[in-house]
Amino acid sequence: MTTPHMTVDALLIGTPVPFRGDEYSAIAKRPASGAVRITWDGLAGDQVADRLHHGGRDKAIHLYPQDHYGWWRDRKPEQPLLDAPGAFGENIASRGLTEAEICLGDRFSLGSAIVEVSHGRQPCWKLDHRFAARDVMATIVKTARSGLYFRVIREGEAQAGARMDLLDRPLPDWSIARIFHLLIGGGHKADPSAVRTLAAMPVLAEAWRDRAAKLAG
Repeated sequence: MTTPHMTVDALLIGTPVPFRGDEYSAIAKRPASGAVRITWDGLAGDQVADRLHHGGRDKAIHLYPQDHYGWWRDRKPEQPLLDAPGAFGENIASRGLTEAEICLGDRFSLGSAIVEVSHGRQPCWKLDHRFAARDVMATIVKTARSGLYFRVIREGEAQAGARMDLLDRPLPDWSIARIFHLLIGGGHKADPSAVRTLAAMPVLAEAWRDRAAKLAG
């Protein structure tokens, strides 16, 4: 049996720059060249502007599947952001698996580092602003093409072209797409018992455990 895996098209880092009015953002990331150090806080050199909503161990690294880019280009053919990795502010531009196939708690190799899936990416207004469109955030909520976050289990280094092999899958029933639908897409109303289960899962990022507890309450 072939081990589930992804291929890294690019590793991307960014620094905060003016984004809207007085607000700064590091969503406009650029591909790094050569090897990149993977630390507990994410890719070396990558920064965040809003430390309340971004960064931290549960959001150390953001992955967005390049497998979705064709789908987005069909809907936004005039959008130049979709011509290269980084349109969604991702640190890892990957190919091979999507949120429907990646599960909470999955551990992957990333060069000599090991990373663990902590939760999906909850979209915000910054994506609409970046795309100069009013429907990107809503479309992600509707379709669960969200991307996801990793926490770092072992530090190391990696570079573009690396293969991310699945090392462990403790929760095969809990795909990121399913969890996103339950906690962000409104699915909690139809399956409250699943939401209660999520609220008690230590591997789920604290912010989403708290959200699950509120929805279950």
